Amino acid sequence: MTLSVVVPTYRRPADLKRCLAALRAQTRMPDEVLVIARPEDDATARRLAIELKSANRFALRVIDTGAGGQVVALNRGLDAAEGDIIAITDDDAAPHPDWIERIARAFDEDERLGAIGGRDWVHEKGRVLDGSRLEVGVVRRSGRVVGNHHLGVGPARDVRMLKGANMSYRRAAISTLRFDTRLRGAGAQVHNDMAFSMSVRRAGWRVLYDPLVAVDHFPAERFDDDRRDAQTPGALTDAAYNFHLILNEALEPFDREIAWLWYALIGTRVYPGVLHTLIAVRGGWQRAWDRWRAVRKGALQARRTSDPSTPTIPAARTL
Repeated sequence: MTLSVVVPTYRRPADLKRCLAALRAQTRMPDEVLVIARPEDDATARRLAIELKSANRFALRVIDTGAGGQVVALNRGLDAAEGDIIAITDDDAAPHPDWIERIARAFDEDERLGAIGGRDWVHEKGRVLDGSRLEVGVVRRSGRVVGNHHLGVGPARDVRMLKGANMSYRRAAISTLRFDTRLRGAGAQVHNDMAFSMSVRRAGWRVLYDPLVAVDHFPAERFDDDRRDAQTPGALTDAAYNFHLILNEALEPFDREIAWLWYALIGTRVYPGVLHTLIAVRGGWQRAWDRWRAVRKGALQARRTSDPSTPTIPAARTL
């Protein structure tokens, strides 16, 4: 089987250099690597001019997004990729040397495997975020999402969703699917990985998480409103919209209502309901109030937009 790697990138030439170096060090070479870049990104263009002249043991292809945004870039990558397996990673990630080998072996051994992901070892402020979690990629009855992809340990197991820095798909499982262009955001369109991987599972394919299918992840700056360290109210509204749109269309009707009430009354630190807003008041009343308003605005917009009669996501759109 042939294997393509898709790497969306924007204004991170040093990170891209590290990512491509890691792909050259694989024990099993990918057949092609597609770097999806924006036309106005001159720094990346200069980096790629050097990379294209390097001793690559795979076909290195540069794909123009034609427009901004991660969803557009990912869809361009899926359209252009020629492999039987399409592996996706971020430009600020560096796959471990056996990454491709483990991915290919997993798909070869299980014809019902539609997607596989693994641990991303997060490097933050000079240290690696270490920990051990068995619960990974879960949506609880309340609608609460448990990611933990960066902390997962234990054997390979079925999960409900994968993380964008480390996820791979069988072409046959996604031939009619694309990332949802309804998702909002100036750049990242957060939760697009959640929506896409969940749609593969609902289509009847296995979605697997194996901690040994690993990458090192060096979370880099985002050049839009959804900054990692200072998310604007507008970006928070967009993120909450995406999150609730996915849940509203993924859950069964009764579970959807449970999730709506849970997030309205309790919520999480990221998407606070009443309880978490009251807790956050200790850090400043105005900030807590502004975050609550931004989150509820996005949640309400998603509830109006989504189709309550359909418990499945049209998010990973059919072509």
